[in-house]
Amino acid sequence: MTRLLIVDDEFHVRKALGTVFKREGFLVEEATNGREALGFLKDNPGQYELMLLDLHMPEMGGMELLRTVREAFPTLLVIVFTAYNTAETTMEAMRLGAYDYIVKPFDISHIKEIVAKARERKRLIEEVKDLRKSVAVQPDGLVGQSRSMQEIYKLIGKVAASSITVLIEGESGTGKELLARQIHLNSPRAAHRLVTVNCGAIPENLLESELFGHEKGAFTGAVTRKLGKAELADQGTLFLDEVGEMPLSLQVKLLRFLQEREIDRVGGDHTVKVDVRLIAATNRNLREMVEAGQFREDLYYRLHVVNLQVPPLRERMEDLEELIQHFLSRYAKEMEVELPYLAPETLKQLRAYTWPGNIRELQNVICRSMIMASGDILLPEHLPELGAVQQAAASSHAFTLQETFSYGFTLREVVERAEMQAMQWALRETEGNKAQAARLLQMSRKAFVYKCQDYGLAD
Repeated sequence: MTRLLIVDDEFHVRKALGTVFKREGFLVEEATNGREALGFLKDNPGQYELMLLDLHMPEMGGMELLRTVREAFPTLLVIVFTAYNTAETTMEAMRLGAYDYIVKPFDISHIKEIVAKARERKRLIEEVKDLRKSVAVQPDGLVGQSRSMQEIYKLIGKVAASSITVLIEGESGTGKELLARQIHLNSPRAAHRLVTVNCGAIPENLLESELFGHEKGAFTGAVTRKLGKAELADQGTLFLDEVGEMPLSLQVKLLRFLQEREIDRVGGDHTVKVDVRLIAATNRNLREMVEAGQFREDLYYRLHVVNLQVPPLRERMEDLEELIQHFLSRYAKEMEVELPYLAPETLKQLRAYTWPGNIRELQNVICRSMIMASGDILLPEHLPELGAVQQAAASSHAFTLQETFSYGFTLREVVERAEMQAMQWALRETEGNKAQAARLLQMSRKAFVYKCQDYGLAD
């Protein structure tokens, strides 16, 4: 019979869980704090398969107990639950080897499902045990307690300690580079460099040199040897942003680099060994690109070892207020002003918006609004770009110029609104591909990218 230890200082929680799992055939024992639980474990070494652990308890808390059992009882599967939930505690618990992390109040059926899954996948205990080696979590800029963000924190905690390749997928402006930075900072490579290459911002004829470097005289203008970003990232992490924009000709060389971990500088006659961890990001659907012949299938599977899906802001609106307060605090500090008060009607208007530019758009809106505010209160009039007309346009797949007209707007505001609507429409039509969106609007890519940044639509 499987022995299960429930550790919680709340009587009704212990009894409720105990009743459920006794019916499931477990031999259940209860402890009111970490010290008492440790006594059970020491008196019965190797006898417990599972532990349900609360974090906040007297005498010895759950996090301290978790640190102890990871060393003394490495085969014990630990499922953490707590009512005091933060990004830091989530990632710390997963880093220390917790199998899963549940926020109170919880659904009993959900815990039963997790326990069943944990028992079936007991072999994963060796993998999570290695997470003890990772460095202290530094969750700078990671904001949000929604369920989708909790899953992201868990995944960061699991993959950070290894050198496994990670593919981050999500719409423009969702914070993919920030997540890549967190994986790097929480890895054994954190003491070395995180080097970023934006595959969509570098001309095709220069991208190979930017990535792998070149020798002196390799081409016109190559007056000196240049080390590529892959070589500069040696012992650290290489982050390839907008990897879906990489031309097919260079995808072959990237595939070889991933297989052999060596590079050939442009114009060079010998290979250079490098040791890097690769993280890639894209706002495009690489699977569809593979089927369309626009992306190599073998490279796709090399990149798609661990996939991290970043939700758009409209799908995690429960995090909106926390994100707003985060940016208000950040810009108040930068501008050396008092933290402004967000009027309820302003928050209501922010909640009604669909945020096509995601978190980057929200960040820019908060920054501009603080500049526009004359006092210490943010009112709806400080958010002119979030009027009802624009909200309707943002949620529509059709673009009509008439929607931008309304009394009280200057001609310049009408033109800017129309331009922003058109760019949002073009980005939706091209699934976030800026180059294609620019061509659709007969704009240069450079001008389109600049305007994206200006309107808060940048990645």
